[in-house]
Amino acid sequence: MPASIQKRPISPSWGEIAKKAQDHRDASIALLDPPLPEIAELPLNSTPVPKTILTAEEVAITEADPVGLVSQLASGTLTSVQVTEAFLRRAGLAQKLTNCVTELLPVASLERATYLDSYIKEHGKPIGPLHGLPISVKEHIGMKGLTLNAGFIAWHDRTADQNALILDILYAAGAVFYVRTTQPQTLMHLETSSNFYGETVNPFNRTLTSGGSSGGEGAIIGMRGSCLGIGTDIGGSIRSPAANNGVYGLRPTSYRLPLSGLSATMLGQEQIVPVIGPLSTSLGGVKLFMKTLIDAQPWLQEPSLLPFPWKTASQIPTDASGNKTLKIAVLYDDGVVRPHPPVLRALKTVAEKLARVQGVQVTEWKPYKHAEAWTIISSLYFCDGGKEESEAIEASGEPWRPLSKFIIKENENVKRHSVREVWDWTVKREEYRTEYARLWGDVDVILCPVGPGAAPPLNCARYWGYTAQWNLLDYPALIAPITKVDPEIDLADTSYKPRNPKDAYNHDLYSPEKYANAPVSLQLVGRRYEDEKVVEAMEYMMEKVGAPFTEFV
Repeated sequence: MPASIQKRPISPSWGEIAKKAQDHRDASIALLDPPLPEIAELPLNSTPVPKTILTAEEVAITEADPVGLVSQLASGTLTSVQVTEAFLRRAGLAQKLTNCVTELLPVASLERATYLDSYIKEHGKPIGPLHGLPISVKEHIGMKGLTLNAGFIAWHDRTADQNALILDILYAAGAVFYVRTTQPQTLMHLETSSNFYGETVNPFNRTLTSGGSSGGEGAIIGMRGSCLGIGTDIGGSIRSPAANNGVYGLRPTSYRLPLSGLSATMLGQEQIVPVIGPLSTSLGGVKLFMKTLIDAQPWLQEPSLLPFPWKTASQIPTDASGNKTLKIAVLYDDGVVRPHPPVLRALKTVAEKLARVQGVQVTEWKPYKHAEAWTIISSLYFCDGGKEESEAIEASGEPWRPLSKFIIKENENVKRHSVREVWDWTVKREEYRTEYARLWGDVDVILCPVGPGAAPPLNCARYWGYTAQWNLLDYPALIAPITKVDPEIDLADTSYKPRNPKDAYNHDLYSPEKYANAPVSLQLVGRRYEDEKVVEAMEYMMEKVGAPFTEFV
């Protein structure tokens, strides 16, 4: 058994360890000055609360676009101390409302902000493209000297020897790290639930999940306690939280952004490569994040990364007159689990409006063996039969969370593979990728659901197909908020006959009142390494269509 996951003594108990972590988090929030008030009764929809507690200046700063904030910080219109203090207070409030924070970093972040303010006074220019911008960080991304438990109680005393490379690059660009956010046990949930902190809930409806595994990031950005944060994704872990909380999120193609310095089980497996990427309150924030990191040439320090720049020239085709043309295929249903009415409404509305835009061609994308795709990827997730995950949970005696059981113990495809079997499944992965690529043809992007519904009720996020599909293919995928569930419009389809048990489970979850006010988001997917094209295509679609994209805001 690896030393890192050997059986630990039962003293202190897992509950005592969790209580210590919670006390540390609460103590970090108590450092805020002035202190935040206690909230006696937590509302179903938390999003209106900040405007009743924070100052008008704090609200204005925390609800500003990150690109605009960087501009104001660079010009000296706002100081880094002002901006950091505002986000610290709103992040602390987001914790009280959604349970999304593992710790605030007020002392270190304000020291950093003070230095950045003195730098700009002395030099008359910003230190870098992110000068003074607060960025939130998912806990399993290593931060020197701080805990690195990856959601496992047994790893509570692990600390990072140094920053993850991505943090060093962002720091050099002027970022301020001020808060760390929650993650689930195993990091393999589409919600965020651990024995350290319990469940991170959705800001718009606390009976629903914030998503996972970057659900702390999703919730804090949805609450505007952050405008730009870092998540990770191996099956939907950036896109699920982005969608559930009505924010933007990008799953980049693999080997574009640095992954060194993260904590997780199964490090070194290459069958399904995880990625790191941004969540933000704006599409501009996503672009700023990607360009800043890739402009720093991270491949010089992490040689597995591909050495090509962030492309700024237009990636969208043009006609003979120079007008942009765009062929968008719409995937309404993956043939396995039918999406709920609000998702289908969002897809249909956007598709109809796009079809009226000159130069845009809208077609329907027919799913190709998506059930088989899930069999392949879920067979490759845990090639050791879930051994490392199981041992990391059981080493402390902590209980299994419901969705940890679901993805490991109840997943029929989790088996311990021989080397030959791993190779065989990898061949199947490559064959499937080849078949899908040949079907792509002249399509530029695919518009599709992020999941089979809006944010599911807690412990119910059991269908990964709409996100994990693109992890298997290693396609870049971008999330944008569209609208919200409207119980008066999004009526349940009582005549629908489910096709299989997964479809029946999802169908039975839906009632309009249960999902009321939940964000509805869509996913835009492109070919491998066409990340820039996906982002540009989304920008173009938002520009031409307007509402419903702007309806959400």
